[in-house]
Amino acid sequence: GDGRSHWTAKAPAGRTVEWEAEVSEDRPNEMIAWRSVEGSDVDSAGQVRFERMPDDRGTMVNVEMMYHPPAGVIGAGVAKLFGTDPEWQMKDDLRRFKQVMETGEVIVSDATIWGNGYTEQRPAQPPE
Repeated sequence: GDGRSHWTAKAPAGRTVEWEAEVSEDRPNEMIAWRSVEGSDVDSAGQVRFERMPDDRGTMVNVEMMYHPPAGVIGAGVAKLFGTDPEWQMKDDLRRFKQVMETGEVIVSDATIWGNGYTEQRPAQPPE
């Protein structure tokens, strides 16, 4: 309501980090930008751009994000080691969002190695 939002993200060793963000720019149907407010656990800023594709083929969503983890470079390395790297989390979240928009659900396979109880299942994805 006031242009602010509260965020929680997974961190290494089952922990979480939380922060408040405020919208710094909002152009409906085109772009929204944000930045964390002073005193947050995570210093972050970013933007999401929406681009209409030719011939009504949908919308391209482009996310740019900058963040400084609480423990700096060491914290980023530990996050990757524990599988909580924000870049991978964002890619998975965008993949899930795309699947929900296109099919109404997140598609996963029961045969995936991610369904082994060690970590959550990842959304199906095309080869890169």
